[in-house]
Amino acid sequence: MPVANNVLISDKMTSFAKTPGAQKFLIGLSIAAVIAVMAGVWIWSQQPDYRVLFSNFNDRDGGAIVASLQQMNVPYKFAEGGGAILVPANQVHDARLKLAAQGLPKGGNVGFELMENQKLGISQFLEQVNFQRALEGELARSIESIAAVQAARIHLALPKASVFVRDRQQPTASVLLNLHAGRTLDAQQVSAVVHLVASSVPDLHIQNITVVDQNGNLLSETSKSATISGLDATQLKYVQELQRNIVKRVESIIIPIVGANNVRAEATADVDFSHSEQAAETYKPNLATDTSSVRSQQSSESSNPNNANATGIPGALTNQPPVPATAPITAAGNNIAKVGASTAAAPAPVPASNTRKDTTVNYEVDKTIRYVQQPMGGIKRLSVAVVVNYKKVTNSAGKTSSVALTDIEKTQITDLVKEAMGYDKERGDSLNVVNSPFAGMTEEVIAELPLWKQPEMIALAKEIGKYLLAGIVLLYLFFRVLKPMLRKLTQVTAVNGAAALPAPDGDEDPVQIGNAAKMLAQEKRQLSGYDKNLETAKQLAKENPKIVANVVKSWVNSNE
Repeated sequence: MPVANNVLISDKMTSFAKTPGAQKFLIGLSIAAVIAVMAGVWIWSQQPDYRVLFSNFNDRDGGAIVASLQQMNVPYKFAEGGGAILVPANQVHDARLKLAAQGLPKGGNVGFELMENQKLGISQFLEQVNFQRALEGELARSIESIAAVQAARIHLALPKASVFVRDRQQPTASVLLNLHAGRTLDAQQVSAVVHLVASSVPDLHIQNITVVDQNGNLLSETSKSATISGLDATQLKYVQELQRNIVKRVESIIIPIVGANNVRAEATADVDFSHSEQAAETYKPNLATDTSSVRSQQSSESSNPNNANATGIPGALTNQPPVPATAPITAAGNNIAKVGASTAAAPAPVPASNTRKDTTVNYEVDKTIRYVQQPMGGIKRLSVAVVVNYKKVTNSAGKTSSVALTDIEKTQITDLVKEAMGYDKERGDSLNVVNSPFAGMTEEVIAELPLWKQPEMIALAKEIGKYLLAGIVLLYLFFRVLKPMLRKLTQVTAVNGAAALPAPDGDEDPVQIGNAAKMLAQEKRQLSGYDKNLETAKQLAKENPKIVANVVKSWVNSNE
């Protein structure tokens, strides 16, 4: 029974497929499928090129960006496992500007916009917490603007203010940096991050800031140890720049003489970065001359004329009267008389007095105080090496050869190099100028990239190929599939319409039937324009002349 049912169903489907309605349905379904394919190919050819709008964003920012794109009716799609949002290439910049106006992406950090949503009646503690969060977010955004930093997170420890000086605590900060793959921060950049944070927080010193990368490496200690050990990147950069300037000066003054690519120079500078200060006090000898400066002078003098001291022979003899003179009177009396007379004429003796005189003179002492501070970066010694190529000489025959420089030319070049480098013999500078032929330098020839390998041409070829492929597919489907189906559908409709007419009578004129057949064939030729349709009409007239007669009859009746 099941087999019989299947056979019956198959027969019914076959008979149904042979019916005119089924044929129309199948042909129409095929035409619809072909049109759908053509529409899909056209839509594929018009599909826009998507470019990256944002990448490496967190989930919160991603949701906000998608919601904004939906409101702006901007098509988007995800790429790289959801790590990037793509939009049409012609809308990338417009979408970025509109999203930036909305503050997207925020980067996961909350800035001072947190203070805009303060609730009424909030406590002072919560205000302080929100301010600290906002300050941390703003600092993190500033640090993330550095090219090597992908993300940053900052923790601030702000102690509570106290009116007592002894109880005051200094704030501290910790910075966690997530660097891009293959990127590093040198000591100068780490120092810049430290100073940026220290300048943004009141009373925060640079020694209280710790910087760590995503691998747990302490970055802020590097700059401190480099300063202690003397390995300063700024000093090394100064030395390198000094050496480059010396080489540049030497080559710039020699190249006009020997020509380009005929001189090479290298310089080594020994720079003294020691910082020294000297203080000296010098005292000159105190010379008591008229040129000496008197700082102060003091004189003191005292005397006692009324209180004279006792004079004479001390003892008991002082109280006895004088003894009369016993000298004999001789011829020399006249002289004695004269002496007595002169003695009597002498004035009375001046009474003795007590006198004291003190004089103190203070002179200025010469004192010289000298402070000597030697600047950093002084050149201790220079060493320069210069190699000059042989000069090119062309003889009368036009042949070029290399000839060594003469002693006079070498002396001239040496003198010029000494002047350019600032040669100082007392400093111990050294200079070596060598004249030697250069080995042939093979210049690397970079092959020009073919036109068909250039990225712009590849992108243009892909675009043209896409449109060309879409055009070929559409033309093929139209001329090879859709048009034959439409023609077949027209034929089936005509045959079904003729079959639906009434059967002709037996007394029809054969001549009229033949004329009708000719007219039918001509009509078919005009409609289709192909020999195949003509052959189909002829075959139809031969196999079923009654149908042709019915067609002619219908035309005659319609003319009436």
